[in-house]
Amino acid sequence: MRAPLAFVSVVAWAVAATPHLPAQDLARSRQTAIVTAATRLAPAVVSVNVLRRQRRLPQDPFDLFFTPRGSEQVVEGYGSGFIISPDGVVITNQHVTQGAEQIVVTTRDGRDFPATIQGEDPLTDIAVLKVDGSNLPTAPLGKSTDLMIGEWVVAVGNPFAYLLGNSEPTVTAGVVSAVGRNLLPSEGQSGIYVGMIQTDAAINPGNSGGPLANALGEVVGVNSSIFTSSGGSVGIGFAIPIERALRVADELRRFGKVRRAWVGLDVAGAEDLRGWKQAGGLRVTQVAVGGPAGRAGLVTGDVLISALGRRLRTFLDWEAVMLDTGPGDTLVVSYRHAGGTRSVRLAVTDFPTTLAEKVAVLGGMKVVTVTGSVRAERNIQSDHGALIYDLPDEMEDATGLRSGDVILQINRVRISTAEDLGRAFSATAGAGAVTVWFERAGRLGRTAFYVR
Repeated sequence: MRAPLAFVSVVAWAVAATPHLPAQDLARSRQTAIVTAATRLAPAVVSVNVLRRQRRLPQDPFDLFFTPRGSEQVVEGYGSGFIISPDGVVITNQHVTQGAEQIVVTTRDGRDFPATIQGEDPLTDIAVLKVDGSNLPTAPLGKSTDLMIGEWVVAVGNPFAYLLGNSEPTVTAGVVSAVGRNLLPSEGQSGIYVGMIQTDAAINPGNSGGPLANALGEVVGVNSSIFTSSGGSVGIGFAIPIERALRVADELRRFGKVRRAWVGLDVAGAEDLRGWKQAGGLRVTQVAVGGPAGRAGLVTGDVLISALGRRLRTFLDWEAVMLDTGPGDTLVVSYRHAGGTRSVRLAVTDFPTTLAEKVAVLGGMKVVTVTGSVRAERNIQSDHGALIYDLPDEMEDATGLRSGDVILQINRVRISTAEDLGRAFSATAGAGAVTVWFERAGRLGRTAFYVR
């Protein structure tokens, strides 16, 4: 009994010897920068609850007998988002809203709002939602361009949605682990995750689309993806820079789509990831005749050193620059040419196929004439033809053609323009099966179908 009594007396002495802190000082010591940031940001963070329909797959061999072919089931999905305008504009991830038939946005105070999709962009993984509200709390917006490695950040979202019992967002804290991170594309991945913010703040399923904020409570990124072997956070999470998210959101709201930047050059791809060490930059592999880069004097073999003030090493660095640039912008590029270093200003435009006149043939098929710029953009081998710009799914099944194919010949008629293709199809209508020669991914193909 003596040992416990001695222990208690020592503890009592230690407590008595500790200076007494006034309650006001204790309260101030609890009010950290993290608390302030979370308090400022949390009211604008929402839960995004999604219903989507997907094909039902048999779970075991017995299911093969009882699951009708083509049967579907409704499944729930969830993510996070944040409000950027008092009238209810919400930014989230596109992979959260993909295929949604119904979306409900839940605010911090538990109110549910039906949401509509104003636009989605799979390439940048950004989606914009709209709810019918007024005087809604909005997230303070910051910038990611001045982030410092090691500074505090907070991730706010709704991991596991309603499984946690209420709509109060979850706050996790960490530091900026790195900036400008490029993630190599994986098979089946539609988004391009480049120029990302890396953080060790815990990001778990359901955090996707929620904000990453600095210690002032200002949004600097949109939480998007994690490296994990277990499905949970292992301290390696990534966020889309807020500048990119806002630019994409503005494009989606104004145009219904995101206009892509084009300067008329191609660079060394995944096969040359380590080549920059020897070249000292990113090698130019092709320059479109008449494009912005060609007019500025760049040629094949030049080495890009920097753009937008960023060092260029691999094609992923260039992808990040293109994602953060839009038609109408001016892009300053430094490059090495013939042993010397130069700097030029490139006038950024939209892609040639986007700007080209679309000609409708066979009802729903839209085609454009293959020009030098279109050839360079799509890496087309043929020097003539009509590129299929858009093709409905039902026409793909009926014709064997796909969007992106270049039609070169109909029966024995050479196709040089989109108008040639329209005339050739009209001439063969009702005359039996037609044979169509086309280029796909650099290879020659052939298909046959009836034109009614």
